[in-house]
Amino acid sequence: MKPPEIIETRRLRLRRSIESDAEGIFAGYAQDREVTMYLAWRPTENIADTRESLRKADEEWREGRAFRWTLLEKGDEEVLGTLAARVDGLKVELGYVLAKEFWGRGFMTEAVRAVIDWALKEDDVYRVWAVCDVENPASARVLEKVGMKREGILRRWSVHPTRSDEPRDCFCYAITK
Repeated sequence: MKPPEIIETRRLRLRRSIESDAEGIFAGYAQDREVTMYLAWRPTENIADTRESLRKADEEWREGRAFRWTLLEKGDEEVLGTLAARVDGLKVELGYVLAKEFWGRGFMTEAVRAVIDWALKEDDVYRVWAVCDVENPASARVLEKVGMKREGILRRWSVHPTRSDEPRDCFCYAITK
């Protein structure tokens, strides 16, 4: 699978994440407890953690295991968020985060739709899926707006350490060919 390094939408440019995105990610949301509430990682107070995450993302991209794009508004270099696509055989799992300043403006819906469109055009991809905490209605709305169907609840599925050290229930959404 060879993903596009740049995906353009009406308002956004999604480009392959690079280490120099660390400053924008760190300032925009990596330290924000509210933004990271339902993510698999805690907010960080150290930009080195953000740089290390981006180095790992670059390695995963080169190995074809996962692809992470940084979201930018067209004509601007300010980091809005990131979107990742993790490859698992015939399936692609999505994960995303958006700085609070940009919530409620449809940016993530636009970005997720673009990545789904790319993934389902790939010959070997038959399913694109994502999970979100049952107490995260904004993320559920994004997945529903892009045409994903809620398949059910995965009980005690994932730890969102900012919220709890115990696994939490998550909705599972998917769209297929």
